Amino acid sequence: MIVKNKAIDINIQAKPFIKWVGGKTQLLSEITARIPQNFSRYFEPFIGGGALFFYLQPEKSVLIDINEELTNTYQVVRDKVEELITDLKQHIHQQDYYYQIRNIDRSEEYKLWSDVQRASRLIYLNKTCFNGLYRVNSKGQFNTPMGSYKNPKIIDEINLRACSKVLQKAQIINSSFLEVEEKITLDDFVYFDPPYVPLNATSNFTGYSQDGFDLSMQLNLRNLCDRLNAKGVRFMVSNSNAPLILDLYSNYKIEFVYASRAINSKGDKRGKIPEVIITNY
Repeated sequence: MIVKNKAIDINIQAKPFIKWVGGKTQLLSEITARIPQNFSRYFEPFIGGGALFFYLQPEKSVLIDINEELTNTYQVVRDKVEELITDLKQHIHQQDYYYQIRNIDRSEEYKLWSDVQRASRLIYLNKTCFNGLYRVNSKGQFNTPMGSYKNPKIIDEINLRACSKVLQKAQIINSSFLEVEEKITLDDFVYFDPPYVPLNATSNFTGYSQDGFDLSMQLNLRNLCDRLNAKGVRFMVSNSNAPLILDLYSNYKIEFVYASRAINSKGDKRGKIPEVIITNY
């Protein structure tokens, strides 16, 4: 059954409960203006902060990410939000405490933590780390330093409950984007928001998972888009305007939009940066 792309009626508009590199909040008007009016299911294989998902609030959706800590957090927000809120209330904004919580994933103790404790940890670190930057090392250990915040808002109960309500109809999968192709059918719509091809050496933040996201993965994504296109599945891709991307997707519609990107190696360079929206319809 085809469902109208229309937000469900809730009192509070849910918004991302975490900050994520390359988040799409400021580009929502550009993106939504290009989304098909009707589709069966909404697929997002790089869910990240979920700005577009929470804005659209589709009736049926499949949210995918390779980051296990992230997908666990989405599942906990959906299924155990009250337990999560209770656990979040115990966190404090203090340097020694921050590094104690950050470094717990180096110990055997972390393997015994519950799904709620892990989700609470991720949200706490996201709200208090430098620039909200989720970054892990080659061992999958969170390694972003503490941010210089005076009084960060660690918990937003109202928004977490709103997000939980929107997520009730969402299927959440911990997987590579390459492993969900068989689930996508003709009437679905797929939005790809992968780690961007860097425009320069200092903007290369792809440490969301210990495997990173290199040139071969960008090529795999383009090849997946080619296969979806051959099946008649509509898709949209966001990426940088790097020459590589313009070349890889030269057979599709490429439009330039502008977004202010603040996260870089120093966290101080901001400005309107052109990026692209690619579609096959």
